[in-house]
Amino acid sequence: MANPTLLILAGDGIGPEVMGQVTRIIDWFGAKRDLAFDVEHDLVGGAAYDKHGTPLHDDTMARALAADAVLLGAVGGPKYDNLDFSVKPERGLLRLRKEMDLFSNLRPAQCFDALADFSSLKKDVVAGLDIMIVRELTSGVYFGEPRGIFEEGNERVGINTQRYTESEIDRVARSAFELARRRGNKVCSMEKANVMESGILWREVVQKVHDEDYPDVELSHMYADNGAMQLVRAPKQFDVIVTDNLFGDILSDCAAMLTGSLGMLPSASLGAPNADGRPKALYEPVHGSAPDIAGQGKANPIACILSFAMALRYSFDQGDEAARLEKAVEQVLADGARTADLMGPEDGTPITTAEMGDAILAALDASL
Repeated sequence: MANPTLLILAGDGIGPEVMGQVTRIIDWFGAKRDLAFDVEHDLVGGAAYDKHGTPLHDDTMARALAADAVLLGAVGGPKYDNLDFSVKPERGLLRLRKEMDLFSNLRPAQCFDALADFSSLKKDVVAGLDIMIVRELTSGVYFGEPRGIFEEGNERVGINTQRYTESEIDRVARSAFELARRRGNKVCSMEKANVMESGILWREVVQKVHDEDYPDVELSHMYADNGAMQLVRAPKQFDVIVTDNLFGDILSDCAAMLTGSLGMLPSASLGAPNADGRPKALYEPVHGSAPDIAGQGKANPIACILSFAMALRYSFDQGDEAARLEKAVEQVLADGARTADLMGPEDGTPITTAEMGDAILAALDASL
């Protein structure tokens, strides 16, 4: 049988550095676990704009649609701030999400025991934290029409439209319920049904899907503003949170910082299953391109490495191997390995991006 295919889009800033460590991990699984991938590389974001004048070339889009999974590093940087909105690096990422129809964005927030003291919250609030935010990714206010900046009387007005169909809500709700069945069997749906008609529809559809097909899963509803407060008050009350595109963007970053560093957190964006049962899928770290430290060996590669672990689990049905990689990361952190983002000014000398890769590979070897 042919090897599964991976398209790597390293992107901008620290993207190539952290992705370099991921490719070492991929090679390890091929050499040590007989789990080989056919890997291709291409450009996205500012790197693609520099070469092609567009943040995502049509040929790259076609390759992404053909691949079994896409791994992305990061896009953007101040170099591109003055570009027209239509060709900014982030538009490449949005096009990937839209044309691959990646409607379900999985954003885990897990606090490793070794890093519990690094969170800005008290240790007892975050120790053992393991929640998943499921964010609808292809509709809502980021894509609704009408949108734009218009003249209205003697001033300009900016318009963005929050829009959801029943089917869009239905499918992301099912994604959340299916995920909850593999975790703690609880879903909290967050919206603003008190002030938004789209929120009323969201709540009605999620409840309907639950009652008809997932009555075994515990379901609760919460206004998104209260959800933000609860995430920093008592985050361990949650298992799976499902929410719309805008609120998911905000709430997932809030949850991310409970763990202490954006450099630790992966994400998966999944679509509907293909004929072979695999979903269209894009995996990427939550962190940005961090151009201020690019090329200096300071970047933390763990979020990108854990994104590959998510690919093993959700695209390739390799849950045991995903757990092997996650445990290797946990062991390295328990042994005290730290990149600069995981250290305070008095904590000594951080290790480099490549040294963190070395340590994780050594832990993988020890797992055999």
